[in-house]
Amino acid sequence: MSKFKIHSIQSAPSDAQALLAGSLKKYGFVPNLQGGLAEAPAALQAYIELTALFDQTSLSPTERQVILLAVSAENHCSYCVAAHSMIAKKMIKADPAIVDAIRNLQPLPDAKLDVLANFTRHVVKNRGVVCAQVFDEFITAGYSRAQVLEVVLGVTLKTLSNYSNHIIETPLDTAFQAETWEEPVQCASKQCG
Repeated sequence: MSKFKIHSIQSAPSDAQALLAGSLKKYGFVPNLQGGLAEAPAALQAYIELTALFDQTSLSPTERQVILLAVSAENHCSYCVAAHSMIAKKMIKADPAIVDAIRNLQPLPDAKLDVLANFTRHVVKNRGVVCAQVFDEFITAGYSRAQVLEVVLGVTLKTLSNYSNHIIETPLDTAFQAETWEEPVQCASKQCG
């Protein structure tokens, strides 16, 4: 059970109501993550604005979802892995094999996207300290220095939502139930260690 109220538009603080109404218009429902973030309207606004900024990067929709999924899996966020699996497969029509590989912590079937996922995980695991080899592999794969920073933007966005979901204990929306995710056994011992 959530430690926080998952706000509706009506129950949210007044500064969050218009933001949630925008989410309803965009998605057809108010995602529980946003209903939880509404407790702190500035946090909800930051999430929405960071999402919009990340969507303006030079990365393709599939590349953006690879980043968001890789961060979410690395941070053990079941809510975001499920949500972004659904978004990647249903909304942007990403190759399901790519999504499933990230979910299962396996190499991606696309070499360039595999480098992107590995770079992203490295950024998360090492708190932004990227070794020369990983940086060089990213550049050699065809990514730019600007895209290094765009990955950091994606990590920032997902850190906000992943950490919030952990604390809020956000219940998974019905819309994402088909993509429910439990982290693979090899990572489960990391949860509260």
